[in-house]
Amino acid sequence: MKDSHLSAVKKRWIAALREHARHLVQLHDTPHSIAGGTALGVFFGFTPFFGFKTLLGILAAWGFRCSRVAAAIGVALHDVVIPLMPMLLRAEYGVGYWLLHGYHWPHKFRVEDLHAHEWLHWKMLHQVIWPTFVGSVVIGGPLAFAVFLVTLRIVRRAQARRRAADAAALDLNMDDLG
Repeated sequence: MKDSHLSAVKKRWIAALREHARHLVQLHDTPHSIAGGTALGVFFGFTPFFGFKTLLGILAAWGFRCSRVAAAIGVALHDVVIPLMPMLLRAEYGVGYWLLHGYHWPHKFRVEDLHAHEWLHWKMLHQVIWPTFVGSVVIGGPLAFAVFLVTLRIVRRAQARRRAADAAALDLNMDDLG
């Protein structure tokens, strides 16, 4: 039973990745622009700025002259890992804390230590959000670079196939005229 559930989850993840890839290869832009936008979207998808990730990805893509649609797709691509977000955010926080506090690992969170009214103070920004952001840069940066390389390759191949199919269709049409 457990193996069939894991298999179903894996199939859904693969289907979601394929759907995002299909949208990316249908964009009419240069491969570098599409890959850059996707990488920026994935990078901002890893940040702890909930509610602003897509906007930040689109603004960064605009600033770097990359595909803004690809950036939005890249942020959405990150949504595939939503079930793993608590673990991912904890890992980002741990890495960021480790880097910012002299290579010491943070203490473990307890539910009793978290109070809703404290989340609205600047102290929480310094203690939790900043280390999480630093960790997201360390984790998301290399992954975004890998996504750039993979997307660049996929889009180049798809556009080459599209050009070849268009050329073949044009040759067939020219034969009909002659």
